Amino acid sequence: MQSFAYERAATLAQAIGAAAEPGTAVIAGGTELLNWMKDGIAAPRRLVDLNHLPGLDSVTADASGLRIGALARMSDLAEHPAIRRDWPAVSQALLQSASAQIRTMASIGGNLMQRTRCPYFRAEVELPCNRRRPGSGCAALAGEDRSGAIFGWTEQCVATHPSDVAVALAALDAVVHVDGPGGPRAIPIADFHPLPDHGLIRESVLEPGELITAIEVPASAAARRSHYLKLRERASYEFALVSAAVGLDLDGPVIREARIALGGVAAKPWRLREAEEALRGVMQADEPALRRALDAGFAEARPLRRNGFKVELAKRAVIRALQIVGGVA
Repeated sequence: MQSFAYERAATLAQAIGAAAEPGTAVIAGGTELLNWMKDGIAAPRRLVDLNHLPGLDSVTADASGLRIGALARMSDLAEHPAIRRDWPAVSQALLQSASAQIRTMASIGGNLMQRTRCPYFRAEVELPCNRRRPGSGCAALAGEDRSGAIFGWTEQCVATHPSDVAVALAALDAVVHVDGPGGPRAIPIADFHPLPDHGLIRESVLEPGELITAIEVPASAAARRSHYLKLRERASYEFALVSAAVGLDLDGPVIREARIALGGVAAKPWRLREAEEALRGVMQADEPALRRALDAGFAEARPLRRNGFKVELAKRAVIRALQIVGGVA
């Protein structure tokens, strides 16, 4: 049995100071960290409980946007009237995340800090995995790669990020606010999860001691007309094989602006910016034109040996989501 110390942080400054110390991990809902500890992925000497920090569970929404405290629980956010009305993709992504029991415990900040569900990373018997043991290799390259990435992977890692709500937040241009020893800073969510490189693989761009304090999502016509579609191999309590979050601003039947992010295809939510640009001026009901526009967004796709089906599956998910949100499905 692994022993560790436990303490509660009374202030954000105390939490930041503790988080900067080697061997310390912070805990909110604990739905991920406790799994890491049981699986031998993490072995902190001290846990610092953030749940009593004042103000970090607040949610405010107005004409300018949505601000979510990092300790807000996923279940509360999913049912929040303003989020369901003005940022529906966020609510839908949350409701399709995990089980109702886990959503009641899990915090939005913790959700963004999830680690991959790659079977080699989570294996009971330790296998080559650069995310688990840097320098050991990536067993998925020569093994089971069906759930792996089709965008942005390297020989260091082909794993995907598991968060549902991060995909919706990426489509809607959310910003992650953090605080740490160097002071507060704002990070566009598109930059929050780095892709694997040929050096050290990082789970996020957070520096030692930095903690998520809030997430801001701008208000927009595309946010109000948004949708999250998740494709998985079973109906409940399953991570996405592929997911799509879309938002549309329409001029009658014509797309004025589109936002598209994919999940299950990269180590981060993947924005299809080339496709977004190509969709301007396209009739929302013109499926062949939608598909031609999407082809531009998949030019960078590099399927692995057994996951080439994800390219077509992702295109179909986006088209379906666009049709649903456009009211033509």
